[in-house]
Amino acid sequence: MNPILSELGFVQKSVKGWVLTKLGLSVGGKQLEYDKTGIPYVNWPKNILQNKRLVETIDELQGKETIEPVSNSEESKSLGFREKFEAKHRSADGHYARAEMLIDNWLYMSEIAHAYERKLPIEEDVYTDFYLPVGKVYIEYCGLENDPKYAERKQKKIEIYEKYGFNLIELQDIDIQHLDDILPKKLLKFGIQAWDTGILN
Repeated sequence: MNPILSELGFVQKSVKGWVLTKLGLSVGGKQLEYDKTGIPYVNWPKNILQNKRLVETIDELQGKETIEPVSNSEESKSLGFREKFEAKHRSADGHYARAEMLIDNWLYMSEIAHAYERKLPIEEDVYTDFYLPVGKVYIEYCGLENDPKYAERKQKKIEIYEKYGFNLIELQDIDIQHLDDILPKKLLKFGIQAWDTGILN
């Protein structure tokens, strides 16, 4: 169970045991340690079993499909974005992407494990462009910078990352032209070393 909670960003592995994250604290976790060994562990309230993201993750692992309820909220409007702008471009690792395909291919060629368009492990229905399990880093590509509605939606999304203390890398349109120069530096700040891909010059 701890690896699942870690994947969701509720805990992180320490030298020995598990340490509570800011997000884990927000869903009711309590940091404790064993008396005899001092090894840290996290105690969870019963209501963690009703946490939406935890339930969805367990369902996915068991091969169950989850059906999202339809609502008129801001979050559901962003889900409409995925339908309106279908991901039609197939990247080198098989993900279907939009303009983010260059980032996807760069990560793949750099042998960096990643997920594309993954839900954040929070109650809000928010998707990240990319999630890197190593370092628990999220990457957001901010294209369409001249579209005010898009810029406003992106800003709200960035505020959510800050609220939960997620590791975030933001990429702008100009960065896409220089991924080999920019992305390795940004990744290194989170302890992720990228090898020179040489695919974008």
